[in-house]
Amino acid sequence: MIMCPIASGSSGNAIYVGTENTHILVDAGISKKRIEEGLATIGLSGFDIDAILITHEHSDHIQGLGVFVRKYPVPIFGTMKTLNAIQMTKSLGNISPVLFHAIRPDEEFVIGDIIVHPMKTSHDAAQSVAYRFYHGDKKMAIATDLGTYNDYVVECLKGMDAILLEANHDVRMLQVGPYPYPLKQRILSDLGHLSNELAGKLLCEIATDNLNQVVLGHLSKENNLPELAYETVRTEIELADNEWHADDFEISVAKRSEPSKIIKI
Repeated sequence: MIMCPIASGSSGNAIYVGTENTHILVDAGISKKRIEEGLATIGLSGFDIDAILITHEHSDHIQGLGVFVRKYPVPIFGTMKTLNAIQMTKSLGNISPVLFHAIRPDEEFVIGDIIVHPMKTSHDAAQSVAYRFYHGDKKMAIATDLGTYNDYVVECLKGMDAILLEANHDVRMLQVGPYPYPLKQRILSDLGHLSNELAGKLLCEIATDNLNQVVLGHLSKENNLPELAYETVRTEIELADNEWHADDFEISVAKRSEPSKIIKI
């Protein structure tokens, strides 16, 4: 099973997960052309995609969905409230209702040879989820737009071999940055986004001997830097009162506007 972030950031998200036989796109928050170019880097086209899983209806996760599925009529999976919100988003244009498939948090479903486990997330969307993927004895997760985490999130994400985890902002950069005060408060709230520090703390709680690949994703363009996210997460791991060290995992940062390296487990 492999993962390849085609784009991951506050301005657009699309992440490929697949095996030799099954090809899944998580979110379509960039243009059809950019998705096609990203898929081409791993030898695929839009016609190879078996399903699109949507985490939630914010534009940085769905803005390319309409154009993409009109060319490639791929089944679209999301929670019922998310799918309803998508259908009410006029900017997407017409999407055939037959493409929509409602899923429920904590109820697994199968796409090809991949078992998908949706999990609830704390975010200011209709009914957002993150996704875990199981293929044989291998497990990986894509968990962004978390806002905060609790025991439920920790239990859901424990035991992964690889994870793409949100490290959206540096708190200090956000506080002194150009965003209006209400937006700052939204991002910092439990319905907003996970900071670099919280990403590092969460990693310490979900780490097991299986975890060896960590990709930091959904970075804010205005309120974070790749180097800062990387170093802050590593520092949190080193300072934590547990057995783990930053070098126990291969940590990388997903690129905002171009494909990142392929993660293979």
